[in-house]
Amino acid sequence: MNNFYKILFTQSLIMGTLIAISSYSWMSMWIGLEINLISMIPLLSSTKNIYPSEAAMKYFITQAMASSILLLSIIMSLNFNEFPQSLNNYLMMIMNSALLTKMGAAPFHFWFPEVMEGLNWMNSLLMLTWQKIAPFVLIMINSKMTLFISIIIIITSMIGGIAGLNQTSMRKIMAFSSINHIGWMLASTLNSQSIWIIYFSVYSIISINLILIFKSLNIFMLSQFFNSSNSNKMIKFFFILNFLSLGGLPPFLGFFPKWLTINNLILNNFFTLSLILIISTLITLYFYLRISFSSLTINSSESKIKSSTPKMFMIICSNFVTISGLIFCTMMFISF
Repeated sequence: MNNFYKILFTQSLIMGTLIAISSYSWMSMWIGLEINLISMIPLLSSTKNIYPSEAAMKYFITQAMASSILLLSIIMSLNFNEFPQSLNNYLMMIMNSALLTKMGAAPFHFWFPEVMEGLNWMNSLLMLTWQKIAPFVLIMINSKMTLFISIIIIITSMIGGIAGLNQTSMRKIMAFSSINHIGWMLASTLNSQSIWIIYFSVYSIISINLILIFKSLNIFMLSQFFNSSNSNKMIKFFFILNFLSLGGLPPFLGFFPKWLTINNLILNNFFTLSLILIISTLITLYFYLRISFSSLTINSSESKIKSSTPKMFMIICSNFVTISGLIFCTMMFISF
């Protein structure tokens, strides 16, 4: 019975997202987003979460507010031809702001790390990946406001980098890292939808790998990771590789979508935006490297007592994609 409600609401969660991204009218898109929201609340209220009621309530209030603003802008834009062009631009800005709030982009991000802090790792994975698909697709359909989106990209990427510097909770580090990646994904949607698909796919693969490691070792804080990873050097090695890949370091798969995004931005004369995105990524890469060096050197110690290790097969298979992914991508481009 416990698993039945999870299956039911996960199916309706997927259905809500698919309705939203495949609709022809704004109203049916809004209905899809609401089905997605209603399905997510019971999953967040699971007893396996750390603060189930608090996380579900914060998520519901924020998403309901964003949905109300989105519905208001949709109703007002039904009389599109009767408004002057300047008012239409304001309506588009309001609509985009509501969608940006739903995905957790800065400066509408304050709910996102707080909700993440109260969830278990599987629900966190849903928040980091699946819940971003519908708002991103709707923004791509509605992305005519280049200046507004560019300002949001700059704010999102800088806040995602700077706010993650002093965090000790792994969920908050992943949340602020996700906010930084939202800035990159928004930049990739400015001129090319296919680059966004590649970026989102790679980001999802890396996030799944990291969360598999966190879940298998039951890690929620940095100190827990330093203590747990000492007993298994392979886990520590995979964790560090995935973190560097998430930061976009060149030998790893995470560099590939950032390379495509920067190339696309420069071809379309977004030079300042490219520079700011690169600087923000260097900030995130700094705290990834700080965690990696700390786990390798300062907090590295051998335990005389052999602890139980998690099943390695799934972790090795999933991490093989991240480690060897850039080689396959490079070979594919050479063959073409």
